[in-house]
Amino acid sequence: MEVIISSILTVVGLILLCLGGNWLVSGGVTIAKKFRISNLVIGMTIVAYGTSTPELAASIAAAGEHSAIILGNIVGSNIANVGMVIGISAILIPLAVKKHVLKKEIPIMLGVSFLLILLSLDGVLSSYDGILLLGGLGIFAIYTFRDAMKQREQSSEKPDSSKKNTYAKSIGLIGLGIGVLYVGAILTVDNAVILAKEFGLSEKIIGLTVIAIGTSLPELITSVIAIRKGHTDIGVGNIIGSNIYNILMIMGVGAALGGVVISSDVYIDYAIMIIFSVSLLVALKTGIINRFMGICLSIGYIAYLLVTFFK
Repeated sequence: MEVIISSILTVVGLILLCLGGNWLVSGGVTIAKKFRISNLVIGMTIVAYGTSTPELAASIAAAGEHSAIILGNIVGSNIANVGMVIGISAILIPLAVKKHVLKKEIPIMLGVSFLLILLSLDGVLSSYDGILLLGGLGIFAIYTFRDAMKQREQSSEKPDSSKKNTYAKSIGLIGLGIGVLYVGAILTVDNAVILAKEFGLSEKIIGLTVIAIGTSLPELITSVIAIRKGHTDIGVGNIIGSNIYNILMIMGVGAALGGVVISSDVYIDYAIMIIFSVSLLVALKTGIINRFMGICLSIGYIAYLLVTFFK
């Protein structure tokens, strides 16, 4: 009976994720147009923060006693974001990526990933390491804010002032979207964990797979919705921003609250996370993540899941 109830609640959670993702994208695009900020920056900030709330909730809930879930959740989510989200999105429609994104933001994502590995070498992410990561989050926030202001100054478009209540409605949609995403993710993750435990999976594997996929569903739903609406910059920016926030913000908060113990076998997962991230640089020459690459990423992610489950 418990399994049936958990299955139903998981489906309800997925429906809420779809609704929340739609509202979040709609509100973000409207604000981007009103304030002459690019969809990419909106995707890397408002949308990325919003879709990262499930990871934050899961990490806070697991802080201290269940640090293995935090580690697995962050690393697994970053792998899922590229392998599952970018992979599926590119299969649906080739993703046009502006080259300056590949030259700036993707290297930042890789740099943050290497920072996480460096801090893990002593076998633990201490509270001090968490504070350092949160400091990095502040620096990245300043960088994106300055970039947004620069783009606004360079924009020749005039802000849309036709409707005075557009701003309030957009903020309301974003807030509602984030809230619904949060509730949907909690329902999905909590009940998926119950189902996973029926198969005797460890906390780390649950974090790397079930929770990682569950908390990456907002990114997947939001990116697919954005891409179907023609806003590929939001879809790609969402993933890049989410991967950066997952390490700097989510891991930063988790480590600062109670520290995170690093198991020796996680370095394999670190390596896979780096490989998936580096694969995005393949699009540097063409500026397009095509369907073939999307298929390769998706197959690679499925293979990773199978190996994780059965190793």
